[in-house]
Amino acid sequence: MKKDYYEILGIDKSADAAAIKKAYRKKAIEYHPDKNPGDSIAEEKFKEAAEAYEVLSDPDKKARYDQYGHAAFDGAGGFGGSGHMNMDDIFSQFGDIFGSAFGGGSFGGFGGFGGGGQRQAKGTSLRIKVKLTLEEVANGVEKKVKVKRKVKAEGVTYKTCTTCNGTGQVMKVANTVFGRMQTASTCHTCQGTGQIINQKPAGADVEGMIFSEETVSIKIPAGVAEGMQLKVSGKGNDAPGNNSVPGDLLVVIEELEHETLKREGDNIHYDLYISFAEAALGGSKEIYTVTGNVRIKLEEGIQSGKILRLRGKGLPRINGYGSGDLLVHVNVWTPKKLTKEQKAFFESMLEDDNFKPSPGKGDKSFFEKVKEMFS
Repeated sequence: MKKDYYEILGIDKSADAAAIKKAYRKKAIEYHPDKNPGDSIAEEKFKEAAEAYEVLSDPDKKARYDQYGHAAFDGAGGFGGSGHMNMDDIFSQFGDIFGSAFGGGSFGGFGGFGGGGQRQAKGTSLRIKVKLTLEEVANGVEKKVKVKRKVKAEGVTYKTCTTCNGTGQVMKVANTVFGRMQTASTCHTCQGTGQIINQKPAGADVEGMIFSEETVSIKIPAGVAEGMQLKVSGKGNDAPGNNSVPGDLLVVIEELEHETLKREGDNIHYDLYISFAEAALGGSKEIYTVTGNVRIKLEEGIQSGKILRLRGKGLPRINGYGSGDLLVHVNVWTPKKLTKEQKAFFESMLEDDNFKPSPGKGDKSFFEKVKEMFS
């Protein structure tokens, strides 16, 4: 079982952004591979801390994690709370965490650089929207989408950057009151990768990239909600250079409105209309749910506004623990036009005691029903 992200960083849920960053920086420095060479346990703790920070430092991801736990990122793949990050991801994405304390990379690998200072380039991420029906949300689904992404053109080659000689860094010496100080900064020619383009084929851009359309399969877990974001690692744009990795594909969930069912969190609402006769005599009705049709019983004399709760017939919770409920709202339909015989019948019933409203203690008011619905 995965550890709690707050526990990994040693903070509580009330920690603000500054406290989260400070806690991660402390853990990352403590377990950094350069300080613990050959220590696999320290390396694992270093990766855990980076994964926790990647989620908790993002307000959207933090909110989803606080609500659903690790299950909020199930099916997202790799980075994003659903799996371990690799060292290149960590150094590339969070290098600024270490820079002020260690001089922008004086430890091999700090600040997003490898042993020689060279940085692994990562391509940019792509974002798409995927529309889901309520049935797809309820059952989970695998979607195949076409993605237009940048890839390295066939035949492109790269060579060592002449500005930094392949180190990815340039050194500057300045005279200060404390003497001559040497500082390192990212090479602006190669953006820290240590490589520049050598040969590019026709049709490629200045970085040797072309656009290519690819069909990507996305596994979407049951219980996702509008606005949730999943990540498919490695399906974003490529980056130039021989030692680069592609970015990610960010999948934003969009729900389609259902014709008869309304979602509210994990619960589903359904309006059931019945006639005067059905309300008076009772009986049964077959209704549609996202998991198939079910038959419900209507008691004799059922009142309009009655809410029938079908437990477990709502949407599955994304954390995997049970499902919401289906709330059936009973509405007694009043006919808008009557025949002469029907009108005569109801007129004869106007003074009948059995037809006069006489709510008892068991007949809840509207506000009591609403309160009960959300309890």
